[in-house]
Formats: sequence, structure tokens, C-alpha cells
Amino acid sequence: DRTFLMLSTPEVCNEVYSMASGVLEGVAQGKSLIDCATLRPEDMRFLEAEVLARGGRFIEAPVSGSKGPAEEGTLIFMMAGDEALAAEVAAELDAMGKASHYCGETGAASKMKLVVNMIMGGMIAALGEGIALSQALALDGAQMQQILEQGAMSSPMLKLKGPNMAEGVHPSAFPLKYAQKDMRFALAEARRAGLALPVSMAASDQMVASMDKGMGDSDFSAVVEALRGARHG
Repeated sequence: DRTFLMLSTPEVCNEVYSMASGVLEGVAQGKSLIDCATLRPEDMRFLEAEVLARGGRFIEAPVSGSKGPAEEGTLIFMMAGDEALAAEVAAELDAMGKASHYCGETGAASKMKLVVNMIMGGMIAALGEGIALSQALALDGAQMQQILEQGAMSSPMLKLKGPNMAEGVHPSAFPLKYAQKDMRFALAEARRAGLALPVSMAASDQMVASMDKGMGDSDFSAVVEALRGARHG
């Protein structure tokens, strides 16, 4: 008996796990939980301990991909923890995704996912600055998009998000508030590792600035909105 979960934040996960008639009340011998949330490594280790204490099995399996890949069955899974369980759920993961990667002991997949999302957050913040500068210089935005798509920086994210950012429309596939949450968690891991990551810190701050303008529930492409109307002499 297997249950897949994908919740938004540590707070929501803790509530859904521990509430009356919640997840943990349904855990017993033979029950397996596959948690696909993007959390901190310590969150996953805590949830695993709670499940194991009740006789269940647990594996973390955060994903790379948002609404589109989920609908298309092209998510990328990062798994850690019970390696035997990872093998047992391979068929289900193949139905939902295009790739699965086993990362090691519990917490490792969360670390991998946070690094992936941190890189993505830095990329989209840089794209936002490029779009803002091109508009301030009265450049042809469509032409710039075409040049970027033809060069080494071309990517699915550029093709999907670039035109929306230029037009200032942000239909939500991955809310900005959750992208910033992942940046915050990644930067906390960097501090634990003794690393200073100024580019990622700046990207996180840019996300916060856009959230302060009411864009938290919009797509993370809305990071560009902090730059609209911002001018420095």
C-alpha cells in the first residue's frame, strides 16, 4: 500500500502528517510513503523517523518540473532513503516522469533539489534583469528573445518564461513564494557548508522584492516585476 505526497512547505507537511485523521494515523506495517515535497533535509529525516516509528516505510522523492511536466509525465525524480523502496516504485515513477535519480541517504535528494532550484532561481533572476535592461534601452524584445534562443543560453525555461516576462504576464506554474522558499533553504545549506553565494543571495532578494509588490502567488517569472519602474541615477 503506497501513498505519494507532494505538499508545499514544511509547515503544511507537518500539519497534514500530524493532524487528526492525518497521514501518520494511516501508517502501519506494510504502508509506504513517497514524499515528493521540496523541503529541508532535516524535515525529510524527521518525517522518515515518524513513519518508521509506526512500522511504515519512507522515501523522499522531490521532483524537478511544475504543472506542464506533471501533466505530460516528464517530471524528474530525485530519491533518497530506502533504496529497496525506490526500486519498488520505479513503475509509478516511470508513469509520472522521464527520469529518476537515486541520491543516497535520506536528505540527499532534498539537498540535490535545493541546489537545482537555486540554479534555476539565479537563471530566471538574470533573465529578468536582461529583459528589464533591454526594455530600458528600447531594444526589440522579440529580437533579443530570438537571439537568446539561437545561442548557448537557449533552454526550455527561456522559451517558456521569456515572452511572459517581457509582457508582464505570469500565469502560475511555480509560485514565486515557493521559489523563494527554495532559495532560502538552499542558502541555509550553503551557510552550513561555509559557502558564501552572493549571486544566489541577490536573486533571492530580488524575489522578495517582487513578493513585496504582491507577486508571491504569481509564477516565479514575476521576479522581473521588482525591476519595473526601478531607476537609479
